[in-house]
Amino acid sequence: MKQLIILIGFLISFGCYGQKTNRELKIVNFSGSGYELGLQHGKALKKEIGEIISAWKINTSNELGKDADIVLESFYKYAYFDEAIKQWTPELYEEIKGIAKGSEQQFNDVLVLNLLDEFWIYINNLNNHHCSAAGFPARNGHPAYISQNMDLEKYTDGFQVLMRLNRTAKSPEQLILTYPGLIALNGLNEDGIGVCVNTLMQLKAAPSGLPVAFVIRHILNSTDKNDLLSFIQTVHHASGQNYVIGIKGEVFDFEASANKVARFNPKNENGSIYHTNHPIVNEDIKPWFKQFDPRLSEELKPMNSNSYLRFKAVEKRVKTNLNVNESIIKEALQPKDDKNNPVCRPHNENERAFTFSSIIMSLGEKPNIQILAGPPDESDYKKFDFSEKQ
Repeated sequence: MKQLIILIGFLISFGCYGQKTNRELKIVNFSGSGYELGLQHGKALKKEIGEIISAWKINTSNELGKDADIVLESFYKYAYFDEAIKQWTPELYEEIKGIAKGSEQQFNDVLVLNLLDEFWIYINNLNNHHCSAAGFPARNGHPAYISQNMDLEKYTDGFQVLMRLNRTAKSPEQLILTYPGLIALNGLNEDGIGVCVNTLMQLKAAPSGLPVAFVIRHILNSTDKNDLLSFIQTVHHASGQNYVIGIKGEVFDFEASANKVARFNPKNENGSIYHTNHPIVNEDIKPWFKQFDPRLSEELKPMNSNSYLRFKAVEKRVKTNLNVNESIIKEALQPKDDKNNPVCRPHNENERAFTFSSIIMSLGEKPNIQILAGPPDESDYKKFDFSEKQ
């Protein structure tokens, strides 16, 4: 008990349970693939990985009223993702091993950091996800963009990381938003292929599918449009998830569940797409979330709930604008039209989630990202480019 109290005090001083000001985005660079890449990650962020695992366990114990290690044991009896990971992304399974070895942490403790959505779905808590994303095709001299407010649980505050993976003979250079020990939250590669994601907990899940973080990294390792689009529509998905995918000048949106992948295209004149955390076209709904079935009329849906209100706030700022630029996108990531359900979420003691990071990816001739740690109305974006190809 004494050790636990000391640890909680440390986390509070570190900023995990109190609002952080003047957040810093930690920048790391790694090379290679598989186990060696993970080993670099684990060693470079050893201290932070230990801290976030401790924070995760405290948060889980507090939220569920059970010891986190007991919860984790139960989770792994439900979740058997290993086969799918080894089938589709074997190098990433080895990368997790390397992270665990380099950070001197238990493999399952590191693995659960990489099963963020899958764990949320396991505990079945709609309050844990509030991400808002949008995409815009190349138009009127502007490049294509995809963008997102990545909203996470408060214990992650202070752990914002931008990970640069140097190009190899088999993979392009990548810029990835993450936190210590996690292989990806979203990202962009040097070929102008990027991905942002939103949890769709209402959709059916599969404990034998490919988890979201591994889908993201597979996308970011891709350089071929047709292969990528085939992959996202044929892989067996572990979690209900929305994928906003940018491929050079084009943008795509797919709602994926255990049994179906459906493309969402609002067919706006400006080509814009946008999404929050409820299904719009995929009817593969869990029975206990039937009120979110897209086939229902609006009066039967929870239109005044968080995800629908955020969706409307983003939509009204981008749907009809025929000249979308970075300023318009930044405006769409900051709305607080409904003070209790904002697109831009501050770190509030009374809320579970906050905006961990905001990111805008430009997919033009010279792809780049603009990113900040924390909500986008609290600091300025910083721009990161890719290295020149030799």
